[in-house]
Amino acid sequence: MASNIAQQFGSIDFQHSAYDAYTVDFHAATCPRMSDYIARITSLHAALGIPTDHTQLKALPPCQEATLLVPLGLDAFGRDQFAEPATADAWRTMQAAALAEGVVLQLASAFRSVDYQVGLIQRKLAQGQTIDAILQVSAAPGHSEHHTGRALDITTPNSEALEESFENTAAFTWLVQHAQQFGFQLSYPRNNPTGIVYEPWHWCYTPTATTTL
Repeated sequence: MASNIAQQFGSIDFQHSAYDAYTVDFHAATCPRMSDYIARITSLHAALGIPTDHTQLKALPPCQEATLLVPLGLDAFGRDQFAEPATADAWRTMQAAALAEGVVLQLASAFRSVDYQVGLIQRKLAQGQTIDAILQVSAAPGHSEHHTGRALDITTPNSEALEESFENTAAFTWLVQHAQQFGFQLSYPRNNPTGIVYEPWHWCYTPTATTTL
């Protein structure tokens, strides 16, 4: 298990925790001061051809990588997924509450590193996509909520993951009605100001005064 996770996340420490699994602690080298982080992100953007004045960069704040992650188990594709501890607890509670009402919530994606996001964009560029087209469906490295360990892409059985059709499922209806009780909010609704397309599957743990569980 550890070798597979290391390949996915790079240089990491594994520590046994109260979660009876592995806690993932990133080395200090991957968690620099914010000024150094911004400098790194700016350099990556230049290498990818992302203009410094791109609309998305103005709309989405920088998102620093999580420094502590805990396992969420396998996603709908059989891959290990991770989130920061509070998000993991809220996800498990929400997932169980949905299941009690006959609604199955599954993960399609959770934590993603900056390097992963860079690779994702590089692959799309290699396929001939323009950077403007890519940034309509993917956040620029350093600006993805997935870096924080608080964003989850959610799916459900018999629904194609990461597709707008998810909004037609019982799972999406349940999330719209209940997710905020558990601290989750839809990040990219229709006509959002970020320039990213509508993503009914993308929910971020952002607890507010209305969070009850």
